[in-house]
Amino acid sequence: MGCGSSKISTGDVLALGAIQIMIGTFHVFLWYFILILYMGQIKGVFGTYEPITYKTGSALWGIFFILAGALTIRSVRHPSRTVFICTLAMNILCMILAIAAAILTVVELCTFKSVSYRNYGQAKLGREVSRILLVSYPLEFAIALTYSICICSSLDQRREDNPTQTEEVESTY
Repeated sequence: MGCGSSKISTGDVLALGAIQIMIGTFHVFLWYFILILYMGQIKGVFGTYEPITYKTGSALWGIFFILAGALTIRSVRHPSRTVFICTLAMNILCMILAIAAAILTVVELCTFKSVSYRNYGQAKLGREVSRILLVSYPLEFAIALTYSICICSSLDQRREDNPTQTEEVESTY
């Protein structure tokens, strides 16, 4: 499946890591924008708008995307089995976080309670930011999945290429 017979090039892996870092940075900046946006609300008759993605800080999860991108680039610069496994684990975590964030965003966009007319503009703008973030979650999932599939097949090929000591001992007898 995936990269089983062909190797992924170093340039491709560097590009995947750089894109993960850019997506993560984009998410962190949008989280900061949402933080400033919702902190400026005025308590009205209908209250303030605090969506579930704001309460959970799901846009701040972009930090994990940045870390996964940095580990992906490190796996190219300093390849070792430990770095590959750490990168694989971080990319799997990123896939889980991307799915969870997408689900939370869909739930947020499906439910909308009335807010004070003073906060309506901020709530509307915040929902537009959530729509933008919703587009980027599948992209992060796809990048993490692509790298995970390729690294799994690469680790499997390396295991087949380098037999363990017990297999060597058994083959000498």
